[in-house]
Amino acid sequence: MRRQPKTEQKHTGAMHSDLKLYDYWPYRDRPRIVWPGGARIAFWVAPNIEFYELDPPANPCRKPWPRPYPDVGGYSIRDYGNRVGHERQMRLLDRFGIRGSVSLSAALCEHHPEIVAACAGRDWEFFSHGIYNTRYTYGLSEEQERAMILDAMDTIEKHTGRRPAGYLAPALSHSERTMDLFAEAGGVYTCDLFHDDQPTPVRVRGGQRFISIPYSLEMNDTIAYVVNRIEPRRYGAMLRDNFDRLYAEGESSGTVMCIPTHNYQVSCPHRLHALEQALDYITGHEDVWVTTGREIAEYFLNHYYDAALEDIRRKLEVADGA
Repeated sequence: MRRQPKTEQKHTGAMHSDLKLYDYWPYRDRPRIVWPGGARIAFWVAPNIEFYELDPPANPCRKPWPRPYPDVGGYSIRDYGNRVGHERQMRLLDRFGIRGSVSLSAALCEHHPEIVAACAGRDWEFFSHGIYNTRYTYGLSEEQERAMILDAMDTIEKHTGRRPAGYLAPALSHSERTMDLFAEAGGVYTCDLFHDDQPTPVRVRGGQRFISIPYSLEMNDTIAYVVNRIEPRRYGAMLRDNFDRLYAEGESSGTVMCIPTHNYQVSCPHRLHALEQALDYITGHEDVWVTTGREIAEYFLNHYYDAALEDIRRKLEVADGA
């Protein structure tokens, strides 16, 4: 391959992300992060507690169910999650002193308020996962997407007493303006970017202080079990291996590990033991900050956001002058 001259490299914007949401910022030589208490790693668990409709409105870009209506099997296993799996997972997190950060379908507040009340009584965090996990951002106008984001935030605040700080688009569907709209609504972090193992600044059109918090698709139980078809014991080993690497790197600068779960996946009887073993292993280490997504975001914004922006600016200037 022909090596480009420096002028061509500069013209193509080699140091800029194609997404325009963040700049390229190498993992090495960043300002050092130290989590509360000198912890190496911030560890959080994000239970996705969702509501799926049996026969949702049609979306022109995506069908919610792979089978023709009614998809009784797909609907009922998700109903199992809210009837049985949630209770099983909640007891497990209680055992290890973990407060969940709930990726919440806001409709659950009205369909199953008892679940929301049980989480709130444990001082769990709630962040927005849209209204239904069967209604997508695809095809929405800006006004419609704004209304959806505000509706979800208002509903969660009404039922929990606190406005969500974070956002994960329903079924990971988002538009080029999703993060702009969520920041404008008062949100401070997104889980929809999977590009780093530390919190990073995100550029939004209104100029708000907004960041990405690591939320791992690789450690997500649905990706592991449904997409990659990994058996439970291998999933448990992956969680421990992931922790080991981030814990080791966290000695130099604090990292973040998230385990995103679904109560109809990880909480099935034959799968829960793998998560149990991983949580026992992780929480058995010293220098682990067991926390929530909101607390990670607030700590980074208060202590490291400005230094991160300055380091990015400096490195971009060096690259542009190279």
